[in-house]
Amino acid sequence: MEQRIQKILSQAGISSRRAAEKMIAEGRICVNGTVVTEPGTKADSGRDEIRVDGKLISCEIEKIYILLHKPQGYVTTLHDPQGRPIVTDLLSGVTERLFPVGRLDYDSEGLLILTNDGEFSQHLQHPRYGLPKSYRVKVEGNLLRTEMQLLEKGIDLSDGRFAPAEVVLEKTNRESSWLRLTITDGRNRVIRRAFEALGHPVCRLIRVAVGDVTLDAVREGNWRMLTRREVDRLLEKTRRGKPRKNCLDIHLKINNSRRK
Repeated sequence: MEQRIQKILSQAGISSRRAAEKMIAEGRICVNGTVVTEPGTKADSGRDEIRVDGKLISCEIEKIYILLHKPQGYVTTLHDPQGRPIVTDLLSGVTERLFPVGRLDYDSEGLLILTNDGEFSQHLQHPRYGLPKSYRVKVEGNLLRTEMQLLEKGIDLSDGRFAPAEVVLEKTNRESSWLRLTITDGRNRVIRRAFEALGHPVCRLIRVAVGDVTLDAVREGNWRMLTRREVDRLLEKTRRGKPRKNCLDIHLKINNSRRK
């Protein structure tokens, strides 16, 4: 069956569809000996010879899904011009080429999924699906009730409003505050930017869950395979689509018993 080249490369775990479009524009893809130049070009992965940078690709690959507890000081790219450590350096014993689903910046830590399944990755990342992600966040200073209320209503940033789906103040003292946030927003560094706008820079940012998949007992720097059930549950959540704005309840829960 013929499919767009972008979809074939995504299914084969070679690249995302967007990255495949760039590869086509750069003339790096050949089908049956002819360089592909049009993004809409189709091919049959079972019949046609498809090469990327001269290497024959195979669509007969085992799909792999890994949960990694990313430490600080690693980048979520496959190559870093600055020579910093990359997350795939932590995947000891894994020989398949995997790529991160989404990103955690250099200073952030926690749950990161890696896979060679392009379709799975696209479903988890696409904004329209609104897959919830939960974080524990430590910020500078004592976060006041009025500031929590402002966060609840939404904070205007340069690229639009940020309003978490859920905010829980876990504990606070004069020096710092710990919160738990659940968001469906995938913009770059959006949590850090929101707290900077409040005047409380982030000291530590830990992703603790994607959907209902959690870090559990996976120690920092370690990884495990996702179960088939976990993969299916994540895909099921994306099939439900993004909730309507008027159905996105924002909850503010302040646990005074844990205040310090």
